[in-house]
Order: sequence, then structure tokens, then C-alpha cells
Amino acid sequence: MYGYGYYGFDWTYILVLIGAVASLMASAKVNATFSRFARVRSKTGLTGAQAAREILNQNGLEYVAIEHVPGKLSDHYDPSSQILRLSDSTYGSTSVAAIGVAAHECGHAIQHKEEYGPLKLRSAIVPAANIGSRLGLPIVILGVILAYNAFLIQLGIWVFSLAVLFQIVTLPVEFDASRRALLLVEDYGILDHQEEQQVKKVLSAAAMTYVAAAAASVLQILRLIILFGGGGRRRD
Repeated sequence: MYGYGYYGFDWTYILVLIGAVASLMASAKVNATFSRFARVRSKTGLTGAQAAREILNQNGLEYVAIEHVPGKLSDHYDPSSQILRLSDSTYGSTSVAAIGVAAHECGHAIQHKEEYGPLKLRSAIVPAANIGSRLGLPIVILGVILAYNAFLIQLGIWVFSLAVLFQIVTLPVEFDASRRALLLVEDYGILDHQEEQQVKKVLSAAAMTYVAAAAASVLQILRLIILFGGGGRRRD
């Protein structure tokens, strides 16, 4: 086998552990940072929804609707319906954190209008990525159960790689949306320079959750390749 016995320690679990810890740390960081600046009221007194409306209108996106959805940090822009959805923690809040998150989602709406390349690519691979995330690992497990069936194991790894690709492509999309948000809130006088720096901390923390998710996915597929790269039965 690959460096361990049947009753020994599978060192490749360390890769999964690293990914899990990174994701937990990133999630804790974004929640702590958002909560901190959710207590800082913006000087303009605009709510997240009002700031979003201002940004959208300034960019010729009057047709994009803004909806209130339940939850915390469940904010997102839906390109298929051209609706920007803001969560409880963003929609009616006047905090700099809420305005930053709203501006970030407006960044995605602007990307959609401008046909930003990485966003188009991410949207195109969503169906395949969903299949990869749901079926990739089960196919690998089925291949192992069926006497280490090489075809199924390799198929599972390739299918799962579609989900990994989605995570990687997501990174430039999110980074660019945050970059746009920071420029928009200051250019339109929605936040001053000091507040913009506070928003930068919120968006930087949020970006790390995407980095951690991508890293965890890459480590997971690396583990599969180490264990079953040849597609066949593990050797003693």
C-alpha cells in the first residue's frame, strides 16, 4: 500500500484536515470581521438596499430588482433573473459592513452587464460543477467497493475535478467584485475614505473563505490522486 498498513495511519487524511481547518478559520474570521463593522453606522445613514440601488442606477442597471431574503450573509446576485438579493444583515442595515456587502453584490451585477469573462465561464460550468460535487466522490467510493474498478475510480476523480475547477474560477470573480465595490462606494460618495478602509477589511475576510474553499477542494482531489491515481488496486 501507499506508505501505511491496513491498521496504520492514513497520512492523506492530513490533507483533508488542513482544508477543513482552513475553511473553519476563514469562516470564523469573516463572521468576526463582519460583526465588528456591522456595529459601525455609515455617515450617510444609507441602508444596504439604498446603497445598492444607488450603485445599480449609476451603472445603468435600473432594471435589476433588489429583494430581501432571510439569513445572515446569504446575499447574492442571480444573473438568470437579474435580481440582487440582500440578507437580513444587509438589506435594512446602515452599517459600513452592510454597505460593503451590498456593493460587492452590485459588483457581480456590473460584471454580468459587462460580460466579464471569468463570470461567464463560472456560469457556464455551474451545471457540470453541481454534478461533480454531488457525484464525484460517490463514484470513487463505488469504484473502490467494486474491487477497485479502475474505470469508475478515474471517472469519479475527473467528475469531482469539475467541482474543483468551479472553486478555482470563482476566485477571480469574487476578487474583481470586491475591487469594484471598493471603488464604487468611494467614487459615489456612499462611504468616505476611512469607511472604505473598514469595508476593505470585511471584503478581504470574505475573500479568504473562497480561497479556503478552493484550497480544500484542491487538497481533496490531491488526496484522491495520491490514493487512486493509477485507478487500480492499492499495492501492498
